[in-house]
Amino acid sequence: MHLYLEHFYSNQPEPNQSCLLALRSIIFEQDENISETQKWGMPCFCYRKKMFCFLSTDKKTNQPYLLMVEGKHLHHPELEQGTRTRMKVFNINPDEDLAIDTLKLILNEALDLYRNGLIKIK
Repeated sequence: MHLYLEHFYSNQPEPNQSCLLALRSIIFEQDENISETQKWGMPCFCYRKKMFCFLSTDKKTNQPYLLMVEGKHLHHPELEQGTRTRMKVFNINPDEDLAIDTLKLILNEALDLYRNGLIKIK
């Protein structure tokens, strides 16, 4: 793991740290072509070197969230667009069990945009 990313995860207070690391594992489990890098101060996950999601914490609530880069193409009721035009957020309460089936559904719906060519990969 890149030193900055290690620092990002290790500096999170519990239960956020465990929650974010669990989310990281779930993301990697979805496809062998997923890699992790750092963009804009947060972990960025790429599919074949094309950004597809981020992990971060909300500045106001300090709760973790999953940011879907091509969220405008995703139509899951738990994804929030807010004022964003392209991306959508899946908010996570670190004190509750992760909605693993929902997370996998959203992640794979997003990955299918790339796998099926809707989102072009260089």
